[in-house]
Amino acid sequence: MTSQELQTLKNKFDIIGNDPALNRALEIAVAVAPTDLTVLISGESGVGKETIPKIIHQFSRRRTGKYFAVNCGAIPEGTIDSELFGHEKGSFTGAAEMRKGYFEEADGGTLFLDEIGELPLASQAKLLRVLQSGEFIRVGSSKVLKTDVRVVAATNVNLKYAVSRGKFREDLYYRLNAVSVYMPPLRDRKDDIHLLFRKFASDFSEKYGMGRPALSADAVALLKSYRWPGNIRQLKNVTETVCALEAHRIAARQEISAEVLAGYIPKDDAGMLPVKSVSSPEDAMTSGEKEAIVRMIYQLRQEVNYLKEMITGASPVHQLPQQSSAARQTAVPEFDVSGEGTAGGPGTVSVEPVIGAMSYQRGPHPQERNAAEYYTQTDEPDEQENADLSLQSAGEVLIRKALEKHRGNRKLAAAELGISERTLYRKLKEFDK
Repeated sequence: MTSQELQTLKNKFDIIGNDPALNRALEIAVAVAPTDLTVLISGESGVGKETIPKIIHQFSRRRTGKYFAVNCGAIPEGTIDSELFGHEKGSFTGAAEMRKGYFEEADGGTLFLDEIGELPLASQAKLLRVLQSGEFIRVGSSKVLKTDVRVVAATNVNLKYAVSRGKFREDLYYRLNAVSVYMPPLRDRKDDIHLLFRKFASDFSEKYGMGRPALSADAVALLKSYRWPGNIRQLKNVTETVCALEAHRIAARQEISAEVLAGYIPKDDAGMLPVKSVSSPEDAMTSGEKEAIVRMIYQLRQEVNYLKEMITGASPVHQLPQQSSAARQTAVPEFDVSGEGTAGGPGTVSVEPVIGAMSYQRGPHPQERNAAEYYTQTDEPDEQENADLSLQSAGEVLIRKALEKHRGNRKLAAAELGISERTLYRKLKEFDK
């Protein structure tokens, strides 16, 4: 594109800046627009990624079709499939009538999927099918529908890292990333910062009939030196706040100094401590699921103990040996199902070795004793070290056993295990890795 064509494009879509990385992103958008290639836009939050799909749509053969922008991170996980693919009447509670999804509504047009990294894995599989064949199925229906939609996606997270963590499908990533467009952060566009400030100040003054602020040289330097973590969105908010609260200086035609401007720019507080890291919903288990797994482990331990007695011919011992309180704390693990965690770490279910090599002793009935004391071990540390049973392996055995019992019916197996069907799917996927 020539400089004049590029400037015309910026004027049409209200884009301010002359940064080479920004110009390159605009040129790619215009070049790829006439095709139906899927485009993936990457960049931090607030850099203006939503402008690129509008340019692609306007310069494509689909310009007369519909254009929809969908924020995948703002739609509840339970309704994302209904929003994207539609649903039939009565397919779920509240589905009073049939509804078309965005893919059906945007047939012949362009669909912009923002924050694509927030899409659940189950929905990612359906999206991949649409991208490959144009086919989809409404929620609650078995009829395959066709659509012709140009998809443009955007993300503010590292999708390659999400793929490595199993949070994003690798095949979908490469399918979306046919053409990559990168929007640079504002801190890398230092020469554009003052231009954007003047543009936002002009728009604000025109809207409210106020004067335009003028910045001193040191104030302009302060603007350029700040890192702007919120990018263009943050700069716009700061500009409008300055215009509103410094109206008396603007009316008196006084320049805004760096000292005054510094009062409106957030300061990085080095004394602030980071908040506790919280696991994502995909990684977290509810307390009910943790309790169910602990309950299954004890059931499995009982069966293993019974088999050991049959093999060795040993009779069960119904009296627990006298132990000091320190010894009991060593032999009997504590189970944390509250999500707060024990020594194993936050949000974990800590299970110490639960199978001793031929040396288990059975205690009283679980109704008479605490569940964590139902089975105890004798002090044989060498054998205990070789007989560890992790929570994951025990859970896998029970889940496989439940599936075998119900002949592969995952719904019935999940109901017997006391976990959700979705959790069962996730666990099976982890076991197969």
